[in-house]
Amino acid sequence: MGSYRDRLKECKRIVIKVGTSTLTYTTGKVNFTRIDKLARVISDLMNQGKEVVLVSSGAIGVGVGKLKLKEKPKTVREKQAVAAVGQCELMHIYSRFFSEYGHTVGQILLTRDVVEDGHSRENVINTFETLIENAILPIVNENDSVAIDEIEYGEKRVFGDNDTLSAIVAELVKADLLIILSDIDGFYNCDPRVDCSASILSVIEEVTQEIEDCAGGAGSNRGTGGMVTKLSAAKIATQAGIDMIIANGDKPEVINSVLEGQDIGSLFVSRKKRGTRHE
Repeated sequence: MGSYRDRLKECKRIVIKVGTSTLTYTTGKVNFTRIDKLARVISDLMNQGKEVVLVSSGAIGVGVGKLKLKEKPKTVREKQAVAAVGQCELMHIYSRFFSEYGHTVGQILLTRDVVEDGHSRENVINTFETLIENAILPIVNENDSVAIDEIEYGEKRVFGDNDTLSAIVAELVKADLLIILSDIDGFYNCDPRVDCSASILSVIEEVTQEIEDCAGGAGSNRGTGGMVTKLSAAKIATQAGIDMIIANGDKPEVINSVLEGQDIGSLFVSRKKRGTRHE
């Protein structure tokens, strides 16, 4: 277990995914304190020479707050309109905070067809690489204002949630590590909300049927991702040779703890690194 964690210290290219529950309060309003801490931690990593990509949910949640709506809209068209407003506001917030720490951000909105089409996929990869080469932080989201994959799950969706999207992005940029910040401390052997004896699985070498049976439904009512989508992300990432961590995003400083090799959250070990912990 130790060397699995120790190797995280060597990670250079890191994809970090934050969910709506990390970016907003239970009231639905933006949590500026947490976003500020997130910007500071990521900026510090970039100053160390790390290459970071941020996958961020929250467009609809921030849009609801910006428009002062009492609740999340019900229809797809209303959700898309709110997402269009929220995405502008979210990027404005990120741009402002990262600028305070001397860093520039760039927005990448992805849709399903980009991943499926070879030419478009190559263009997106080139965009990522150019931004990273120029020390610009790519901030990624699904294009909710035109794609309904995340809003309304369809049969032929490729991602449809930002957990899976973050794993696809990690694969596109050939990341060393994917960190998913959630509203839960890690992957539990059963649902901690209903079973007080639930315990975190520190290291998961393979997503077995038993592990899949441990996954419950959706988590926070402010986001779309539960443990099922995180396992989907883990499968994509680990098969692509990328380690993945699930950790609690309440304190963004947890990113530093993960990269120091501390036993925090749940580590899904990449297929290429399994069975090599004693080397």
